Amino acid sequence: MRRSDKEITDQNLMDEILKKAQVCRLAVSFKDMPYIVPMNFGYADRVLYFHSAHEGLKVMILRENPQACFEVEINTELVPSEQGCEWTMRYQSVVGFGEVEFIDDIAAKREGMKIIMQQYSNEQPFPADAVLAGVTLFKLKVNTMTGKQSGQSGSM
Repeated sequence: MRRSDKEITDQNLMDEILKKAQVCRLAVSFKDMPYIVPMNFGYADRVLYFHSAHEGLKVMILRENPQACFEVEINTELVPSEQGCEWTMRYQSVVGFGEVEFIDDIAAKREGMKIIMQQYSNEQPFPADAVLAGVTLFKLKVNTMTGKQSGQSGSM
């Protein structure tokens, strides 16, 4: 990282950022063409969980190339200045890389959906098995991740 003064090295802080984030941008690559999509997600134990329809560009790409990158950010705030080139942003972010694995087992899907629901709410209404069967669920096992912050105190 070029700006080591902004680097987050504390894994617990990166985990907190991932657990607070509302949107995860998932980046994939197909035939040398990048594709990025904002998604709802859940995070637990260095694994991100996503749900999707059975078909679509992202699912097609991931079935061919399961390597992916992700990005989340929280606490974003524009910081204006008297000089245009001195405007900046406050933020905390995490970027990581990993490999996607599709989940077909209904019990495993239910657990993955539970993690996704916990990201957004303590209430956890779970769909019936027939509904889960109609959803594609996949997880991204994080191989590496880095954190970065600007204008933050270091803890949340």
